Amino acid sequence: MENFKMLAKTFFGFEEILAKELQLLGAQNVEIGTRAVSFKGDKGFMYKANLSLRTALKILKPIYQFRAFNDQSLYKGIQGIDWSKYLNENQTFVIDTTIHSDNFKHSQFVSQKAKDAIVDQFREKTGIRPSIDKDFPDLKIHIHIDRDQCTVSLDSSGESLHQRGYRTATNIAPINEVLAAGMLLLSGWDGSSDFMDPMCGSGTILAEAAMIACNIPANINRKEFAFEKWNDWDNDLFDQIIDALLKRTKEFRYTITGYDKAPSAVNKAKDNILNANLEDYVTIAQANFFDTKKENAGPLHMVFNPPYGERLDIDLERFYRELGDTLKNNYPNTNAWFITANLDALKFVGLRPSRKIKLFNGSLEARLVKYEMYEGSKKAKFNQ
Repeated sequence: MENFKMLAKTFFGFEEILAKELQLLGAQNVEIGTRAVSFKGDKGFMYKANLSLRTALKILKPIYQFRAFNDQSLYKGIQGIDWSKYLNENQTFVIDTTIHSDNFKHSQFVSQKAKDAIVDQFREKTGIRPSIDKDFPDLKIHIHIDRDQCTVSLDSSGESLHQRGYRTATNIAPINEVLAAGMLLLSGWDGSSDFMDPMCGSGTILAEAAMIACNIPANINRKEFAFEKWNDWDNDLFDQIIDALLKRTKEFRYTITGYDKAPSAVNKAKDNILNANLEDYVTIAQANFFDTKKENAGPLHMVFNPPYGERLDIDLERFYRELGDTLKNNYPNTNAWFITANLDALKFVGLRPSRKIKLFNGSLEARLVKYEMYEGSKKAKFNQ
């Protein structure tokens, strides 16, 4: 099987960890871009990347590049592709467009013009045209225009890869699965200690932490990928890749614990952990973190997503002060990481973070912060 170029899209701040994921999987020619990483691999690797990558949102397969200055050159460029290689007249398709160009103002206009070029090609050849289906298309086409450079790609993933397939129940303001996995990887979580999410909501961080610890492919629970409808779909190859990936899972000897003070959140988290087949690794209990103490003497790795006051009404100053006091007094020998979009609230924690990483939670600029709590001291090391 021949290798071809692909593009994995991701969130701001995750480009380097996505590149590392790709290298570990065996990708070739890995190059970091902005919110994206390009790489080379064959069809089997495309299947493997979709199944395995924790920090990718989509895997695109570029098929054609041309220069587009206006709607005529756009139409001509799209007609320069032999669409019968990817689609027949009885199938459906949809086009998604992103533009960074002065030549084109509206992505919907570009999608419409490209659609006209494709259906006209079929109508001229066969007298019949494929139709658009926005919900369940046979082919998802992605057009990216940067200034006058137009790249046409096939979307091999379909729905965004953050839709892992295990989360059926969500709480208020659930964290995106790719964001959760990226935070865990940035925090250095590798399954070599106990883990806790003290404000676990619907359990996303717990599920992602367990899958990382056991080396379970991120998207093993997904119902489908777009490439399953492609003309060159190879079911046997896909099954072989799943078998090979599942042989690489590993045992996990520590504990993964989640707390939430809301009974509804605890129930949803338990349902999602069950859906992900991770109930052997994760324990969830109803508890207010501020009333808890560290239970085991060994090191503890903590990653969580506290409320920012965006969608939940809380007394931020008091909340973040209690958060800092609980870590300081009750959680020695702990590396605590959390994300917040409320940058002012950090000053109430009363501890100095040892790391601050800029990320985005949706459209909100956020920081992933790390607090190192040391054994034998009620204070962080810098105060000793």
